[in-house]
Amino acid sequence: MQSLGRHILAEISGCSFDILNDMALVQEIMINAALEAGAEIREYVFHKFSPQGVSGVVVISESHLAIHTWPELGYAAVDIFTCGQRVNPWDACDYLAERFQATTVNAREIQRGILGEVPKQVINL
Repeated sequence: MQSLGRHILAEISGCSFDILNDMALVQEIMINAALEAGAEIREYVFHKFSPQGVSGVVVISESHLAIHTWPELGYAAVDIFTCGQRVNPWDACDYLAERFQATTVNAREIQRGILGEVPKQVINL
């Protein structure tokens, strides 16, 4: 089945509180994860929450990487979406898990933009 993109949804846990709560470090790691995957970075924005937590997105030519952290739980929710065949989103996911010092990663890949005949669904509101 041909698709336009690959979307990794990752539950990354057992991570270092200090890493997940450091906005500058999370930003650096996310940017480097995109580069590890072979992506071309366009823009990025990150926000530090009080008392803890970081959210951010790295916009790449091939789509995006997004994150929200719960340092107090050692947990990060990560979203890696890449279009085309040149970038490997699993390289970014593996890099993030290593750099966040994760003990557990639960990730799955979803094919996005499936081309061809797709059964229609009717949604009644």
